[in-house]
Amino acid sequence: MKTKTPKTVIGIDLGDKKHAVCVLGKGGEILAEFTVPNSRAALSELAGDHPGARVAMEVGGHSPWTSRLLESLGLEVIVANACKLRAIYTNERKCDELDARMLAKLARVDPGLLHPVRHGSEGAQRDLLQVKLRDTLVRQRVNVITSVRHSLKSLGVRLPSPCTSAFAQRARTLLREQHPETLPAIEPCLCVLDELCARIRQLEAAIDEAARVRHPAAAHLQQIPGVGPITSLCFVLSIEDPGRFANPRDVGAYLGLVPGRDQSGDTDRQLPITRAGNRYLRALLVQCAQYILGHHGPDCDLRRGGLKLAARGGRAAKKKAVVAIARKLAVLMLVLWREQSSYEPLRGRAGRAA
Repeated sequence: MKTKTPKTVIGIDLGDKKHAVCVLGKGGEILAEFTVPNSRAALSELAGDHPGARVAMEVGGHSPWTSRLLESLGLEVIVANACKLRAIYTNERKCDELDARMLAKLARVDPGLLHPVRHGSEGAQRDLLQVKLRDTLVRQRVNVITSVRHSLKSLGVRLPSPCTSAFAQRARTLLREQHPETLPAIEPCLCVLDELCARIRQLEAAIDEAARVRHPAAAHLQQIPGVGPITSLCFVLSIEDPGRFANPRDVGAYLGLVPGRDQSGDTDRQLPITRAGNRYLRALLVQCAQYILGHHGPDCDLRRGGLKLAARGGRAAKKKAVVAIARKLAVLMLVLWREQSSYEPLRGRAGRAA
C-alpha cells in the first residue's frame, strides 16, 4: 500500500442505487461532496476526473467489483473493514454523506485505521459462487424438511429422519402405505425437495470439477481425511496466494480462529475467538475438525492432539478442542499448499510405531 498521501483522497459510501462521495484536497480541505449513480460509467467518470487518487470505501455487496474497477483505472483503493470502524457505525449523526467524509479523512491520515481487507479476483469469486449457492440450497432443503415433519406431526404422523437426499422418497412411501389421504397435501413440498436435491448434485459435480481441473491445489489438499472438494476449494479461493502470510500460523488469526485479548494494566483477559474473516470457511473447518475428533475420525496427529485437549476436562473442553483442531487444520492446509508436500497422518517415530 502506498505511504505517500496523494493529491486527492476520495471517500465513497457505497449504496445500492447511488454512492455518496467526498473529495478531499492535499491539505485535507473538502473540495466536493456529491452522489453518483451505482454504475460502471459513473465510477469510470469519477476516476477520470481524479486520476491517481486514493479511494476508501467500506466492504459490502458492491465493494468487490467496484474496487476492482477503480484499481483497473489507476486509482489506489482501500476497502475498509466495516466491523472495525466504530467512528462510523457508532456516530450519533450517521448518514451517507458523513460516512463518506469520515472514510476520506481516515484514508488521508492513516489507511491502517481503516483495517483494510483484500477482495479476491473475479475468477475466484465466480468459482466461489457455486459453493455459496450450494450452501443456500442445502439450507433451503433443511427448512422444507423441517416444515414437512412438523406439519405432519400435528396430524399424528411421525416421519423418520433419514439422510436428507432420501427424505422425499421415504416420506412418499410411508404416506402412501399408512396415510394415503395426507400425501396429496404434502406432495408439492416433496417435489420441491426432489428439485433441490437435483440442483445440489449438479452444483457438487461442478465444485468437484473446479477443484480437479481449474484449482489443482484444492485437489492436493483433499489428501487430508475429512477435507473434501467444498472445504478445499473454499480454502484455496479464499486465500488465493499461499505466500500472503509470513508465518503459516497467521492463517488462524485471519480466519478468526484465535482467542481475542483484553489487556489493560495488570489485567490480561483471554476472550472467545475473534470470529473474523470468512464465516463460511470457518464453519467448514470446524465441521472437518468435528469429523476428525468424532467416532469415525482417522488416527492422526490432529486427532490425538484434539483428544488430549478434550481429556483435560473443564468448561467446554470439547468445544475448545474442536476450535483448536480447526485452527491447526487451517495451518496444515496452508503448509501443504505452500510446500506441495504429502500429508503424513503420524509424523513422529512414536506415532509411526503405534
